[in-house]
Amino acid sequence: MPFSFKQFHIDDSHCGMPVSTDGVLLGAWAPLTEASKILDIGAGSGLLSLMAAQRSKGIITAIELDHDAAIDCSNNIDTSPWASRITLVPQCINQWLSQPTQPSLFDHIVCNPPYFDNGPQAATERRALARHTQSLSFQQLLEAIKTLLHPEGRASLILPTQSLKAFLSQLSAHQLTLIKRVDVASIEGKIPHRHLLLLGHQEPIAPHSDKPESLCIRDRSGKYTQEMVALTKAFYLKL
Repeated sequence: MPFSFKQFHIDDSHCGMPVSTDGVLLGAWAPLTEASKILDIGAGSGLLSLMAAQRSKGIITAIELDHDAAIDCSNNIDTSPWASRITLVPQCINQWLSQPTQPSLFDHIVCNPPYFDNGPQAATERRALARHTQSLSFQQLLEAIKTLLHPEGRASLILPTQSLKAFLSQLSAHQLTLIKRVDVASIEGKIPHRHLLLLGHQEPIAPHSDKPESLCIRDRSGKYTQEMVALTKAFYLKL
């Protein structure tokens, strides 16, 4: 369904993954304000690309393999204030990487990746494609990040708890390291169910802290916490 933010509008009618709190959290949290070249892997409706455009002056490349989602993404980009800074590539990331001319490196990569290992349900094929790793495995995603990320660049992602261990276990095999992690709980007092991750290339001395930070979306009364308001007020209309 259409969703309006303060500076842009999203129509996600044909996307397997509609606008979600996960995507807004990632787009608002990722430290990309100083990035000059940004890559959005699995752009879907274009939400992360548009949030990146609002928060930075960078040139953005949006990769989306699903034909119908790419149509929504293209329309959302064209009607935004930043159409001249965002390029849509209607391909999967692996096809794009296999081109004779290697894409240049990016300062920041953002991705709200597929994360379920089990197979899709026929009744929700497009949603299954967006949510299940057969469309983009963790290994393929990390290989793409390793290949396309500038030596001093950063990659920001969000994952559910059930996929976190499997994802983190593959970082070292791709010479990547976890720099920062924020554990996200839906309501104060509940166990975190999402994890914001900041990755970089491995360095001689690992720059990350072993202790994750934390964020609660709502307080016990159901209202957004002050931290959530501060993070997303530039985007949500009613904040």
